[in-house]
Amino acid sequence: MRDRLLDAVERLLVKGGVDAVRLDAVASEAGVSKGGLLHHFPSKRALVEGVVQRLVERFEAVLPGPDAPAGSYTMAWLDASVPPESPEDGDDPRNEVPVALLAAAGGPEVLDVLQRHYRTWQERLDADGLPPGVSSLVRMAVDGWWTARLLGLAAPRGDAHVQLRRLVSELIDQERESS
Repeated sequence: MRDRLLDAVERLLVKGGVDAVRLDAVASEAGVSKGGLLHHFPSKRALVEGVVQRLVERFEAVLPGPDAPAGSYTMAWLDASVPPESPEDGDDPRNEVPVALLAAAGGPEVLDVLQRHYRTWQERLDADGLPPGVSSLVRMAVDGWWTARLLGLAAPRGDAHVQLRRLVSELIDQERESS
């Protein structure tokens, strides 16, 4: 039931953004009563927190453990965040629920959850065995890519996307070899 409700929240987010996530709309989208929804999630904030946690878990599931070779965590960060091929021009970035946007829209308490995860992720990036700053540069490039894409700020498309992604990947590989 919980996953069904969280799936409904994600669909509503894709369709209409955070404003579309209302308790009655989520219950209807999930095909449950509002009482059934409230049994699992007593508030909109609890729903948003649930989606944030689930998205964080999905992201972390593709990241390697602490014993991985140098640069592996940084490369996995890039691989999990920026596809090697350019998204199609018609693709709407809102079709993917970006955890940062969702957390920010959920208010300070929800954003705090994401900030704690980011601190942990940054510590792992810093300890990834690459020269200081390289992993942070990759994270900032990924964050910039998502921001540009979500806000329509001239995100690279086509060959420019592929080239940018390749350059970041080559930086990681080059620094792995020199470490």
